[in-house]
Amino acid sequence: MRRPSKFKKTDVTRAAKAILAAGIGIARVEISRDGVIVVVPGKPREDAAPAENEWDEVIHDAAAPQIR
Repeated sequence: MRRPSKFKKTDVTRAAKAILAAGIGIARVEISRDGVIVVVPGKPREDAAPAENEWDEVIHDAAAPQIR
């Protein structure tokens, strides 16, 4: 059984909109396991590769068609 999420999409959206309304760019948003949302101000790096996630491979493999 899944536990309820510690944050909601609206929480992240509200934080991002507030930062953008203040005229500050957003470099990235970090959300910890306990639900703490950290918005890092700045410009996103164009040369930055997407952060690697240990679950990317699992999800990618699960989405691949299964041939039996």
